Amino acid sequence: MNKRQVGKSDLYISEIGLGCMSLGTNESHAKDIIDRALDAGINYVDTADLYDFGENEKIVGKALKGRRDEVVLGTKVGNNFNKEKEDWFWDPSKAYIKEEVKESLRRLGTDYIDLYQLHGGTIEDPIDETIEAFEDLVKEGVVRYYGISSIRPNVIREYVKRSNIVSVMMQYSLFDRRPEEEVLDLLQENQISVLARGPLAKGMLSDRGLEKVEEKAQNGHLSYSYNEIKHMVENLQDHATEERSLQAIALQYVLKHPAVASAIFGASSIEQVDQNVSMLDAKDLESDLFAQLQQVTRPIVYQKHR
Repeated sequence: MNKRQVGKSDLYISEIGLGCMSLGTNESHAKDIIDRALDAGINYVDTADLYDFGENEKIVGKALKGRRDEVVLGTKVGNNFNKEKEDWFWDPSKAYIKEEVKESLRRLGTDYIDLYQLHGGTIEDPIDETIEAFEDLVKEGVVRYYGISSIRPNVIREYVKRSNIVSVMMQYSLFDRRPEEEVLDLLQENQISVLARGPLAKGMLSDRGLEKVEEKAQNGHLSYSYNEIKHMVENLQDHATEERSLQAIALQYVLKHPAVASAIFGASSIEQVDQNVSMLDAKDLESDLFAQLQQVTRPIVYQKHR
């Protein structure tokens, strides 16, 4: 599987990565999914301390036992949670980040995190203090590199100017082209990589697209109405062939921009891993087809938090 450099770091990750939020809480089942992904050549595994209030990190850590050196491991911080009450609040403070990293390391069963990411962020945050926390962790050797997970252009711009982030995880798909408006080129110019989450738009850009539209978009999706989403999926399916499924088209689309290092998909079954990996056998997305896809979907714009 092709690998791409993350920013200016020495991390090289597979073009598609495994997001672990949907793994579930069955340890054996989760391990089977992770093993299948790693065996297929996927080397980026992404989780967060908040997923299942820490349980996801524990499950991922157990699944990676004996294979840690095969993986670029990413997790996230910033949501101060109470597992017993299943409640949390936003906390990007230096004190919390430096304390919580110890808990993530313990749950993951590792002594270092390859990519530690701020799990959100607002312009009102104590950004310099947050950056100091991540810089300290890099100096201490428990974190190799850090990034943020955000769709807010104003927050992204501040971290581009003030920090040494190597990546920004953001929602990006054929149905959510907001990053094209003002952040992809900015990040590319500053040698900061994008980790694209949600590239299949809740499965609506998968081979079960219309079925998922009925399930996920009865009340619309983002600023699209139900009818718009259904119409776009039908049009996109017209571009799919036996050699290149809609799923492959959707993944290849987000990987087309040079700022994108990896498309991060979620999986709750081995079959979903196999379906996503099959995109590797599809021929490259031609420029004319790329342009046609852009005509099918209309870009939506950032309405808030600019």
